[in-house]
Amino acid sequence: MSIAVPAHSGSTDRSGSTGVTGRTASTGTTVSTGGGGGGVRRPLAVALLAAALAAAPGTAAATETERPGSRPPEGASAVLDGLKTYGQAVLRGTDGAVRHIPAGLYEMRVDGGGMLQTYGVGLAGFAQPEERYTETPWSGSPLGGNGEAGRIRWVLEHSYPQLNDLAGLAEAAGAGALTAESAAAGTQVAIWRLTEGASVEAADPAAEKLADYLQQASVLLPEPPASLSLEPAEVSGAAGSRLGPVTVRTRAQSVTVTPDPAAQRMGVRVLDAEGRPVTTAANGTRLYFEVPAGTPDGTASVTVQGATKVPVGRVFTSGGHSQAQIVAGSSASAATARADAVWPAPAPGNLAAQGAPGAAIGVPVAAAMVDEKETEDRLAASGSSAATPVIASLAVGLVVLGGVVVLMLRKRPLDEEE
Repeated sequence: MSIAVPAHSGSTDRSGSTGVTGRTASTGTTVSTGGGGGGVRRPLAVALLAAALAAAPGTAAATETERPGSRPPEGASAVLDGLKTYGQAVLRGTDGAVRHIPAGLYEMRVDGGGMLQTYGVGLAGFAQPEERYTETPWSGSPLGGNGEAGRIRWVLEHSYPQLNDLAGLAEAAGAGALTAESAAAGTQVAIWRLTEGASVEAADPAAEKLADYLQQASVLLPEPPASLSLEPAEVSGAAGSRLGPVTVRTRAQSVTVTPDPAAQRMGVRVLDAEGRPVTTAANGTRLYFEVPAGTPDGTASVTVQGATKVPVGRVFTSGGHSQAQIVAGSSASAATARADAVWPAPAPGNLAAQGAPGAAIGVPVAAAMVDEKETEDRLAASGSSAATPVIASLAVGLVVLGGVVVLMLRKRPLDEEE
């Protein structure tokens, strides 16, 4: 495990780093257990099976739906400035090794303006100045699946720097006298213990008292909301209608609303619930994309931006082996979120299948919804589902493929006799 140590502290120790080497399976290796053509036919059969599975409707649908990396991060982005207020801690490894490491409070510069104070989430990784970070849900951070994550948020809200009354904090912890450095060290040690159960102690006795108090007194709190988000992040529908709503979630008093240039060129407008064009919004505002009829298949996006304090307990992550950071304090900081709209162009003679409004084909919208519900009810009553045709087509394809493979394998002894 590599210990997160600031590069400028003068005590960086990377000797404990362990690399994980992954093995890449060879795609060109052929294993043959017999002579003649057996070693060729088996890989051929496997290739045919892989091709059939890849061509299955369900697989294609999954590929079209999943667009990894296509969404930008929501909330704030920042650059790590470095470890600013800290003391020392003693880490005891399972191998008996003892390491002295810095423990305390970092600062981050937010893109677009603002500052954050953060603690390291875990001991693993490196905290390098100038490393770029983005706001991340707990599920996408080292806290994902950690049952103690809510207690870490409690620690942050009941210690330094949220509580600047160091005398009162020391009295509550029975710690004698605390300085900013010892308070930061004790808080960091408590977080490390809750993150991964590390055997770590603060070098300063007062800081160690504080760490014990915070760890024992903490209770579970829910994950804090993002500093700025749009829910859902994607909506879809037919051209000639309004797509949405997309709801703004933020603690900022007001955020700007900006459609992307492509949307403006296509005539796509972003409206509020009353159908008025939107340039600013607040928490709870519902946004809609108005796509003109006849617009070719496409996508549009809207970006909202504002300044707000990042909630205590939000996590920031970076790529590679960088140590995740968790927010302990925030100034008003710039935050951004984006939502996308996707629409298909209705095919001639197939408006209903494309989700066009019922009035366009002489069917009331309410009736269309009832018909859809009746279809779902019939499927549920029969034990079928919308996936039944996909499963059936996949089964037929596998049966046919199986027959081809059997014939090829049965032919093999004849070839060997020849």
